[in-house]
Amino acid sequence: MKQNTEAPPAPVRIAAGAQVDESTALGPGTAVWELAQIREQAVLGANCVVGRGAYVGPGVRIGDGVKIQNHALVYEPASLDHGVFIGPAVVLTNDHNPRSVDPEGRPKRSADWEAVGVTVAEGASLGARSVCVAPVRVGRWAMVAAGAVVTRDVPDFALVVGVPARHIGWVGRAGERLRELPGQSGMWECPRTGVVHAERDGVLTEV
Repeated sequence: MKQNTEAPPAPVRIAAGAQVDESTALGPGTAVWELAQIREQAVLGANCVVGRGAYVGPGVRIGDGVKIQNHALVYEPASLDHGVFIGPAVVLTNDHNPRSVDPEGRPKRSADWEAVGVTVAEGASLGARSVCVAPVRVGRWAMVAAGAVVTRDVPDFALVVGVPARHIGWVGRAGERLRELPGQSGMWECPRTGVVHAERDGVLTEV
């Protein structure tokens, strides 16, 4: 008889004081810390971390290996791909024209507005206290600097800073800023990994 040598899936850890709706789906190895709130129908993949006081809205979709640091706010219908990093106190908004009341002064209800979401692609990082104003997409392995306000789409591998966020360079998968190869216009190299990237018409791809 063949013996099963596969390790059992890592347990889900939910700290005392966290609020996790019973309809959520949490992948193996995911940890939710004190005072975090994960709303109904949210889906988190394996080995995620949701920090103290963080908020994940209803129906939000989150991939594997995502880290959401303390007090970050991820409002629905945001989507975070595998390996995304959300820094402390980051905000992903969901209302392009926010108002508390309608034009007649009555309190707005859910039917009075249409939620728009932020999409964060694989491996991207959002620095502490940055804000993404929906609808917007942050590309693969891009990096948003601390305190930046993203108001338009961020290309793959782009480094953006400031208010509003502007593109100032490129980063690789290791998070290091890429350097242009001498005498090779449009060719960029990661100083840590040595991986070479090619830039064409504002789009960067790994060679």
